[in-house]
Amino acid sequence: MARIQGVELPANKRAEIGLTYIFGVGLHTARRILEAANIDPDVRIKDLTLDQEGQIRDAIESLGLLLEGDLRKEVTLNIKRLVEINCYRGIRHRRGLPVRGQRTHTNARGRKGPRKQAVAGKKRPGKK
Repeated sequence: MARIQGVELPANKRAEIGLTYIFGVGLHTARRILEAANIDPDVRIKDLTLDQEGQIRDAIESLGLLLEGDLRKEVTLNIKRLVEINCYRGIRHRRGLPVRGQRTHTNARGRKGPRKQAVAGKKRPGKK
């Protein structure tokens, strides 16, 4: 198994798909990395030589990509900054609501969590 950026890449995947297991690398970036390293995207991860793994590491470094821990830290700091300056997006992050303008009257259950059950008789207290 190849280990790049502290991530064990799955052995039976093609190289361009295997690289997407690294946080911050999508399919487009994986193709750019492999192109810079002069490696065929269809080769399996288990078939990569140590020399080719080194070429991939060098290509990532030469492209100047932020990946894994550094990228996670930067994203966290960006969100923390938005929350501290009390901008609209920061308030949405703080409340656990969708940030990018999605509707919340219906849907958004993944962000808001499971529905809260209505309590019987709560709407009009004291009325008979």
